[in-house]
Amino acid sequence: MASDPLYDIRDPRFRHLIVSNARLEELYSGCRWAEGPVWFNDANQLIWSDIPNQRMLRWTPGGGVSVFREPSNFANGHTRDREGRLVSCEHGARRVTRTEPDGTITVLAEHHQGRRLNSPNDVVVKSDGSVWFTDPTYGILSDYEGYRAEPEQETRNVYRLDPASGAIEAVASDFNQPNGLAFSPDERVLYVADSGASHDESLPRHIRAFDLADGRRLTNGRVFCDIDNGIPDGIRTDMAGNLWSSAGDGVHCFAPDGALLGKILVPQTVANLTFGGPRRNRLFVAATNSLYSIYVTATGAQVP
Repeated sequence: MASDPLYDIRDPRFRHLIVSNARLEELYSGCRWAEGPVWFNDANQLIWSDIPNQRMLRWTPGGGVSVFREPSNFANGHTRDREGRLVSCEHGARRVTRTEPDGTITVLAEHHQGRRLNSPNDVVVKSDGSVWFTDPTYGILSDYEGYRAEPEQETRNVYRLDPASGAIEAVASDFNQPNGLAFSPDERVLYVADSGASHDESLPRHIRAFDLADGRRLTNGRVFCDIDNGIPDGIRTDMAGNLWSSAGDGVHCFAPDGALLGKILVPQTVANLTFGGPRRNRLFVAATNSLYSIYVTATGAQVP
């Protein structure tokens, strides 16, 4: 189908998700590898990671960019829990943490079965308060995005942290490099990106879908979609159940049935994205050196 320099429309349904005259805005440039954007509506700000520079940055409308935290322990992905607190994955300390309202740091996870985690990458919080995160080896492959080390876990897992007991359970252990993850709006499906092709072209570059049994067990794992340019990294869903994924050429949007609806083309490789703004209809995109934003008609599903 016809496209313009910004939109690659593969399905007519995509036209109803984009604002035809909206344009991609570069909000900041100066990162080494931008990642993990998370929107705080109550504070009217976006926080994201610049992993190799060991810092987390803050952007506010009309206020520009400032440093939120430095050093950051090579923080990568972020989300908010049901009380609005920041939850972060740290490559450097190989842990998942929560930032309390007074600024203190609480460690949520750093070991599984007595051994250190690999390098927690991305994280989501379910409505029951459980924390789900991925644990590939990217942060220990070199000294660029963490500290080089040998993995202590036999597999690269997806974990669930129980909100009551704090127990950590590996809910999926057959990934090459589990990366971004997102729940469907009704939380009946968990999507998880496998970005194994980042270091081996023969490995997957797809997103898998799992049904949730009893709200905590993953069942019926299947390939939801493949990424045709680059790899899937960070992913988000909107209120209609569409899935938006990072990719080598921009942001790819998939229907709930896995059909590629279209792409928002971005001039740098996209690592992650999130919906934000007062109406959750502004897509913030962390792409290599820059933070971008663009308005869409979709409404992001994540809360709070």
